[in-house]
Order: sequence, then C-alpha cells, then structure tokens
Amino acid sequence: MKLSDALRKAQSFGLDLVEIAPTANPPVCKIVGLGKFRYDISKHEREKKPAGAKLKEIKFRVNIDDHDYLTKIRHGEEFLDRGNKVRVQLQFRGREMAHQEFGMQLMEKVREDLSGMSQVEMEPKITGRNITMTLTPLPANRRKRRFAPAPKTDDTGEPAMSPNSSNS
Repeated sequence: MKLSDALRKAQSFGLDLVEIAPTANPPVCKIVGLGKFRYDISKHEREKKPAGAKLKEIKFRVNIDDHDYLTKIRHGEEFLDRGNKVRVQLQFRGREMAHQEFGMQLMEKVREDLSGMSQVEMEPKITGRNITMTLTPLPANRRKRRFAPAPKTDDTGEPAMSPNSSNS
C-alpha cells in the first residue's frame, strides 16, 4: 500500500500510522493509537528486565559449630548461584562483644569460602552488636562452587533409593 493511502486510512479511523519494521523491504507499518503502542512497548520492556537481585541473609554466631557453618555456607552458595546478593550477619551476645576479633576472623573465613562465587560489595562493618558484610554474585561463567552438596549414595556406591520406592 502506498504511504499516502495508508496515512489517509489511519486518519479516517482517528489513529496513527506507526512503523513497526523499518529495515524490512518494504517497511512494515501498523495502524494503531500511538499512546497504546507506547504502552505496549514499555510493558514488553518491563517483562524483559529481570526483577533484580533479591537480598538474602545468612546469620552466624561467633561460636558456630563446623557442621552448622558448612550448612550455612552451602545455603550462601545456593543463593549466590541463583544470582541473589547475600548479607552475612554475625551476632554477638553478652560477653562475646569483648572478643570482636573472633567475629572478624569468622567473617574473613566466610569471605574466603565464598570467594569462588562472590565478591565483597560492602566490607565487614561493626554496627552495635553485629558485624555485617554484603556479597554480590560473580558473573555466571566465573562462579565455582566449593561446598556443593554431594549426591547421596548407599554403601554400594549406588544412588540411594527413596523410602517410598521399591526394588521389585
């Protein structure tokens, strides 16, 4: 259709002629209201954008047991692997405040253990009875998990069967 004919037709409907694909041969146009067209484009752009990284939090205490520490580090790796930021918070209680250096040592250990998955956004900082540090995930191609949970196996080395399954 000729440009002049298309413009006349759009005006007769009280709408606008909008160029959709300018690089096509011939260019593709559409008769729509310009406001609705802009709204549809902005809606499409919003859908394409990621919702943003969520902030997950892991809380530690100074005298944490090794197994509990590993569990929390695994959770931290999982959060970072999903692209979330992680706030690491260490809480002091009572007389633990007298030995803040132990808390800083634990925060450095957390930083080192999660270094394959993250970088430090906010250095460890003492605020009141807490030490807080924020970690952001590395780009997906540079992440290396160190504490991924091992697949469960039975004594024979075979993957463990769930209690609901049967061997028959």
